[in-house]
Amino acid sequence: MAIVQVTIVPLGTGSTSVSAYVAAVERVLAQAGETIKHQLTPMSTIIEGELDEVLAVVRRMHETPFENGALRVSTTITIDDRRDKRGTMEQKMKAVTDKLQNDL
Repeated sequence: MAIVQVTIVPLGTGSTSVSAYVAAVERVLAQAGETIKHQLTPMSTIIEGELDEVLAVVRRMHETPFENGALRVSTTITIDDRRDKRGTMEQKMKAVTDKLQNDL
């Protein structure tokens, strides 16, 4: 199981607004199926799934701005690929919130 953060920035669009491009990329994730979980954040998207599947969907996501008129696309990917045990986005968040609860 891998957790991947991806930021896709369309360039050469003639506008500073990118929300239409973000929506198009999010549609690719929605079509990816139930084996891929994802969470949109204000600055990136977090994806959880088997690494090969996630990388394949990231490739499709990267192509989407080109298909929608962008002349250049910059994609940044961060991969957390843990092999000693299965981890999820929820588990990572819970580990931190549990530690914060101990502060109270």
